[in-house]
Amino acid sequence: MFYTIVKAVHIIFMVSYFAGIFYLVRLFVYYKDTDTFDENKKSVLREQYVFMASRLWSIITVPAGLIMLLAGTVMIFLNTGLLSTPWFHLKLLFLVGLAAYHWWCWQKVRALRKINGADLDTENLKLRQANEVATFILFLVVFTVILKTAVITFWWQLLLGFFCLVALIMLTVKLVNKNKKLKKN
Repeated sequence: MFYTIVKAVHIIFMVSYFAGIFYLVRLFVYYKDTDTFDENKKSVLREQYVFMASRLWSIITVPAGLIMLLAGTVMIFLNTGLLSTPWFHLKLLFLVGLAAYHWWCWQKVRALRKINGADLDTENLKLRQANEVATFILFLVVFTVILKTAVITFWWQLLLGFFCLVALIMLTVKLVNKNKKLKKN
């Protein structure tokens, strides 16, 4: 029963963590979108985005990530057999990717806090693409956990499906951005 409760806590805070990460990078995009605004409007919006990103990072994303990590670690100690399963090794590999993405987000939050209204040194398109990275990691982790041994057995079909999904999401993002540009003109 205790394991199931810890698992529920892990899932709840995983959802909270990803919600924070998804919105955080979206705030980076909104911040960068102000590049073409007049100085007064740009200054006001950027100050608000820095405030929102800082609060989101400090109050939701990091605490949720820590509780998710703690619950996951407790689950490993309660079920050490996980460490001998190939699907779990794959999940851990994806979590290393998530840790790298988390670090990248942290660097951007730190940069926003330091520049205090100055320009963010990342292209808007790269930020929009980076916004999808967490989605891909989420898909990889969830499918790995749900499918477990099938991931190892049917790896090439799942990989093909994943790349098709990535292509579909990237195409959708490009079409949305193209429509935005057409509406501006």
